Amino acid sequence: MSEIGAEARRFARRQFNAVLSTLSRRLDGFPFGSVAPFVLDHAGQPLILISEIAEHTRNIDADPRVSLIVQPYSPDMQATGRVTLLGRAVRMPDKTALGARYLRHFPQAEGYFAMHDFHLYRIEPVKVRWIGGFGRIHWVEPEHWLCAPGALEAAEAGILEHMNADHRDTLRAYVANVQGTPPEQVEMIGIDPDGIDLSADADVVRIDFDAPVHDAEAARAALIALARQTGA
Repeated sequence: MSEIGAEARRFARRQFNAVLSTLSRRLDGFPFGSVAPFVLDHAGQPLILISEIAEHTRNIDADPRVSLIVQPYSPDMQATGRVTLLGRAVRMPDKTALGARYLRHFPQAEGYFAMHDFHLYRIEPVKVRWIGGFGRIHWVEPEHWLCAPGALEAAEAGILEHMNADHRDTLRAYVANVQGTPPEQVEMIGIDPDGIDLSADADVVRIDFDAPVHDAEAARAALIALARQTGA
C-alpha cells in the first residue's frame, strides 16, 4: 500500500486547487463546500490560507474535521484521477514558518497573507481515498500517504536560491523536456521529497524524481540526474 499512497500523493502534488468541505456550524453539521487553493508541505499535508471571517474558517474553528477533494478539470470528470483527503485542519501558530512555501506557489496571495485575520492551516490526514482510474480505488492510511521526515525542508530555500541564481538554463531545459519548448521566464518555486515545481511563464510545471529524496545531497543528485535526462 505504500506504493499506492506515494502514487496518490504525487498526483496531489500536481494540483493546487481543491474543494474544501467543512461541517457547518450555522446549519447544524451540513457539509459546506468552498474553493481552496492549497499546496502540500514536504510531508504531504495540505496547507491552506483562510480568513477568520470566512464561513469555512468558522466551521473549522468549531470542528476541525474536513475533507479536501483534489481533481484536475476534465470534460469527463468521472474519467480523471482524484484524491479525497479526510483530516483535521490545524491553525499554525506561526504562519511565517510555512508561509514562504505557500507564497512561492501563490504570490498573488501576499496581500492577504500580510493581513492579521488570515491564518495558515495545515490539514493532518486521517484517511485518503485514491481513485486512479477505472477499478483502481483504494483507501490509503496516513502512514502510507505521508513522506518520512528529513532535512530537505530546511534546505529548500537555499536550494531554490542556488538553482535560480546559477542554473537558470538548466531549469529551462527541465521545462522544455516536459513541454517541448523552453519558457522565456522560469523559476524554481519548490522542491520536496517527490520532485520540483517550476514557474514557467504562466504555468506551474511539476517534475517528479525517480525516487524520494530527503536531504540536500540526495536532492543535488536527483537534480543532476534530471539535467542528464534533458541533455543540459
